[in-house]
Amino acid sequence: MSTAAPPTTPGPLTAADGGPLRTALRHRGLGKLLLLAVAAAVLVPLVRATWPGAAWPTGLTVDLSGPLGRTSDWIIDNRDSHPLFVYVLGHLSNAVVLSVRAVYLLLLALGWTGVTAGVTLLAWRVAGLRIAATALVSFAVSGLLGMWVPTMQTLALMVVAVFASVVVGALLGLAAGLSDRVFRLLRPVLDTMQVLPAFAYLLPVVLVFGIGVPAALLATVVYAAPPMARLTALGLRGADPGVLEAVSSLGATGRQRLLTARLPLARKELLLGVNQTIMMALSMVVIASMIGAAGLGDRVYQALASVDVGAALAAAIPIVLLAIVMDRTTAAAGARLGSPADTTGPKLLRGPLAWAGIAVLTAVFAVAGRLAGSPVWPAGWTVAIARPVNDVKEWMVDHLYSGVPVVGGTADWAAHFTDWVLNPLRDGLTALPWYGALLVVAALAWLIGTWRTALTAVLAMAAIGVLGVWKPAMNTLSQVLAALAVTLVIGFAVGIAAAGSRRLEAVLRPVLDVMQTMPQFVYLIPVVALFAVGRAPAAAAAVVYALPAVIRITTQGLRQVDPGAVESARSLGATRWQLLRQVQLPLARPALLLAVNQGVVLVLAVVIIGGLVGGGALGYDVVTGLATGDLALGLVAGVAIVCLGLMLDRVTQPTARRTAKGA
Repeated sequence: MSTAAPPTTPGPLTAADGGPLRTALRHRGLGKLLLLAVAAAVLVPLVRATWPGAAWPTGLTVDLSGPLGRTSDWIIDNRDSHPLFVYVLGHLSNAVVLSVRAVYLLLLALGWTGVTAGVTLLAWRVAGLRIAATALVSFAVSGLLGMWVPTMQTLALMVVAVFASVVVGALLGLAAGLSDRVFRLLRPVLDTMQVLPAFAYLLPVVLVFGIGVPAALLATVVYAAPPMARLTALGLRGADPGVLEAVSSLGATGRQRLLTARLPLARKELLLGVNQTIMMALSMVVIASMIGAAGLGDRVYQALASVDVGAALAAAIPIVLLAIVMDRTTAAAGARLGSPADTTGPKLLRGPLAWAGIAVLTAVFAVAGRLAGSPVWPAGWTVAIARPVNDVKEWMVDHLYSGVPVVGGTADWAAHFTDWVLNPLRDGLTALPWYGALLVVAALAWLIGTWRTALTAVLAMAAIGVLGVWKPAMNTLSQVLAALAVTLVIGFAVGIAAAGSRRLEAVLRPVLDVMQTMPQFVYLIPVVALFAVGRAPAAAAAVVYALPAVIRITTQGLRQVDPGAVESARSLGATRWQLLRQVQLPLARPALLLAVNQGVVLVLAVVIIGGLVGGGALGYDVVTGLATGDLALGLVAGVAIVCLGLMLDRVTQPTARRTAKGA
């Protein structure tokens, strides 16, 4: 694939390279709109005559409470006797329990000295001295906060969950990256896995596996595997065609091309996938604790039940530190793959006997710790932070909630955002006739894609109406659109700035880690205290959660732009703005579209959390269904959220038109 050098001014690039294409696309778009207008002129009068009113017709809805209730009863009645449960799901459950228990017992056997030393030495061996120091401090802080045992419980679950998520995600991404058909088939599956709220499938998972570790691990894998699959597929599909053609010309087989060209070229995307999988898995810690997973998540949940932000933060900090250590270590290990032999670090950690040296030193520290005293962190070496944190929270509420000169208090900000953004969006969407909403969705999806894209988006919206949740879905959609707009504006701006500054990226990295791994439940109480209960704090929680992924993917995409194209543009006198607008952003388009996709799914993922703090609508229905054991209420609302995500994906992700087989 040859890349033409960009011209020196914006005008020639637009006229020569984009003018005819854009004109054709404009004409094609006008033709599509004309066809839709003709169809609307014919169908809308018929629809209005048959089903008057703006709300979805009652006659077009389906009540699923009966079938879902019977399904729930069948699972309960056959869980202990049916061959599917006894010989398949039962063995899977036992394998999960044994794996997590084996890791946990190993951690307990090593003791706090052995675990700290082993992780530090491992980080030193694969990532360097700085990451080793980070690991040492992180585990020491976990002990000082009095969270050593819960940290080991969470670490055992996360090791197994992340491993399973990476394997499942990599296999799915490999299939999608090598086959266009599989890629198209997997997109809605991955959307469903990532957008379907965990609360919605917690009840079915508990019905099948019961309360305990297997249910928690399965829920984590379902949520954490899609980013790995998406980024693996992105990396494999974005491999340089010139390199692949050169490898093929040397007589390499398909397997050799994969191992020697595609996977090495996609290494950075794979590492980002591992990073996102780790973050997603750890973000599920608190939710997993609701169905039997012990550890830090359970401590957070119990503290928040008594509205104790300080105690919740004491358990949340080790979650963030675990994420940082796992992320930095795996990223650095991947970056060193294929590099020359490492000459840093102590001699015992270099060369072919390095792993044996790490094992020996870890065993020595473990034995020394046991001889010195308790295998768990000493109770006298802890620091209580709950009371100071609660005092700070109270001070913020007293001084920032209202009465701030000039800018106003946080209560005023929330009220303005609700009155000026959320209310108009909600009122407009709920007042729009249901057939008008379908036409708008069809027009948007068809303009940027094909008729199949438009049909999928329309069917997804129609499914919401058929399920009987049209009005709450429009309420939820208004909140999602508002939060998504804020997320993309801030995320793209910060991502572009970080791509142009290594220093800014280094400063942002730990901040993004904290934002993405800090359980939403922890910052919900301060957010509610500052913004009051309502839809504004729900939108704020969604922005905080979705922003890191958008920033990371935007930065990574811009950094992966062909350096030759950038240098060529600079040599021709392109300004920084021209370079960004005409070279970097167009070439980073796949990554930017992926950032939009991840923004959509992550904002939707917080809809349920928003329902707990006044967001209402579908999120509240899901929570109510889980709390009351009503499978129909919770699952129907969860499926409606998935349909919203599928529709938003189709109207934001352009469909490439294949002009040649295998293109």
